Amino acid sequence: MKIRNKILIYFSSTVITVSALSLVIVFILFSAHREEEFQQQQFSKTKHTIGLIEEFGKISAELSLLLDKQDIHDFYDEKMLIYDNNKKLIFSSIDSLEIEKSALILNNLSVSNAWMETKEDGYDLIGVYVENNGKGYYGISKAYDYFGYSKRDFLQNVLVGIFLAIVLIVLLISFYLANIIAKPISELTKKMEDYDLSEEENESVELQTTTTELKNLSEKFNELLKRTQDAFRFQKYSIQHISHELKTPIAVLVSELEKIEQQNDLERIKSDLPGQTQKAKSLGHIIDVLLQTSKIEAGQQITKANVRIDEIMFNCIAEINTLYPAFNFEVYFTPDHFNEDILNRQANEPLIKQALLNLLLNAVHYSDNQKANVTFDGSSDVLTLIVSNSGKVLKDDEQQFIFTHFFRGNNAQTQQGFGLGLVLAKRIFAIHDAKIHYYSRGKSENVFEVNW
Repeated sequence: MKIRNKILIYFSSTVITVSALSLVIVFILFSAHREEEFQQQQFSKTKHTIGLIEEFGKISAELSLLLDKQDIHDFYDEKMLIYDNNKKLIFSSIDSLEIEKSALILNNLSVSNAWMETKEDGYDLIGVYVENNGKGYYGISKAYDYFGYSKRDFLQNVLVGIFLAIVLIVLLISFYLANIIAKPISELTKKMEDYDLSEEENESVELQTTTTELKNLSEKFNELLKRTQDAFRFQKYSIQHISHELKTPIAVLVSELEKIEQQNDLERIKSDLPGQTQKAKSLGHIIDVLLQTSKIEAGQQITKANVRIDEIMFNCIAEINTLYPAFNFEVYFTPDHFNEDILNRQANEPLIKQALLNLLLNAVHYSDNQKANVTFDGSSDVLTLIVSNSGKVLKDDEQQFIFTHFFRGNNAQTQQGFGLGLVLAKRIFAIHDAKIHYYSRGKSENVFEVNW
């Protein structure tokens, strides 16, 4: 069922039900009040009649009949019976109305049970015991509340009219509100249906609404779309680039190994094998980078332990120097009174090592003087790690894409690589609550700064 229809049904049914119950309660209370008020009128008239009978009965019994004729029109239709203390009938109104339950009521009336009320053919019927001037009397009154019932019927018609008006108004308001509430959701659904992940650039989904929950929904949806599109783009480009970039070096490696296999000179074979081994390790490193990136992008949980960042850095430098012995890394600690505690961090050592290796290898590949500087700055509570090298710098319009998958700047056209190392490094630092950014000093110095 559509949310618009659910809102329409839930809201309208709730309001209509509450309104119906309220109107029914009003009608019931009015009916109870009418009955109580009319019975009190019957009691008052019965008590008044007993007083007149006692006062004028000494003069003439006929006088009470005259009094009865005088107020016969007090009620629309009425029959009154008065009995003395011995339950002997002493007065009966001139009405022809019969009281079928008179004997039953009279038998049940007593000094201790001085009030009885019931219904008889739509008439209000009461029985009372009244004492007047020390004498006890029993009175039975049966009357039809014409004016009370007329008012009740009028109220019933008014309440029914009000209820029908409420139903109509509530349905119109519910329909209007349901459309207003459901419209942004329908728009979001339509935009989701039209969204094409295969496109390079897609506009974010914006909803024209003031509802906080819907705004949050659209924001979270846009975040999900961005992550999904990044993953889709990564998958799309990784397949293309991996197949393109790995095909050639693997083919070359296989070809050179086949040539070595055909050689008979053992010394020549031994001299050629280290080069091929290095190429194989390089391919293995590339594959490892891709695997690590895919694991992180998949949201895999990582374990962390207390490590020393400088020790990992020195291990990375030692590994790189085995590959590039001519390259020189100069490490600095600033200020002079360096607080070594700032170097302790909760981190996943293999991942941090991979990120630092990527930064150092980047410096190796793009340095023009076989040198790079590594600086640990502990002058504040934030550890700042700076890796810089002399060489060609990125243009201003390229710097914003340096941490984008497979991006290669103009200064990298002659360098091997896939444009994945820095992407992986940034993702690893982000997992460890660190931020990395790139900037250039002048026209010949590349600087990567990590704030942790």
